[in-house]
Amino acid sequence: MKKGKLHIILYILINIAILSCGGKKYIAEIPYHYSDQYSHSTLNLKKDIESKYSIVDDNPQGLGDDTLTIKEKYSIIMEVMPKEITDYRLYSYIDEWIGTPYKKQALEKQKAVDASYFVQALFSDVYGETFPKTPDGIFRSKLLQLFTGRTFLKEGDIIFFRYDKTHPISDVGVYLHNDRILACTAKGLNIYDFNDEYFQLRFVAAGRLKKEK
Repeated sequence: MKKGKLHIILYILINIAILSCGGKKYIAEIPYHYSDQYSHSTLNLKKDIESKYSIVDDNPQGLGDDTLTIKEKYSIIMEVMPKEITDYRLYSYIDEWIGTPYKKQALEKQKAVDASYFVQALFSDVYGETFPKTPDGIFRSKLLQLFTGRTFLKEGDIIFFRYDKTHPISDVGVYLHNDRILACTAKGLNIYDFNDEYFQLRFVAAGRLKKEK
């Protein structure tokens, strides 16, 4: 018998013996150069998959459905990750007022609103702090820490605008996130881009509630 055929027959007999000897036990007894490498690679791949696709609790705070909806909605509007939306009370409050037409010295949901009247109501209802109803009055409030740097702005900061020389503080807005602000224009109470020239030319300062000592 030729050597080639003999090798083929031996190969077949060895494989039959492997299958008939319980496979795993037999293979464990045979020196196989890549066995350990394969085992380690498989283990590492499993760990990698588990780390990437393991179940993550995306609601560790136990927020209600309404709050989660607001969080998701405004993360899309602000173009940020949901985890960056933290002041749920603020967004829940303004959500019911968005789109309200502007009217001087008015405060009626979805009917008419003045920015300073709205900010006064917002901080009273949400944060329990009372401001005057005028832009200048809010600006002068001892409850606020004033600053001018835009890079320091955070959710809920009050923004002050100046429209003319006779009214140094003419209007107010509320900073939300990612250069989005809540302000009242001829288009009504809406979310606008703070980078818009209209707002940049009129920006004076911002104010944040002072922390309780």
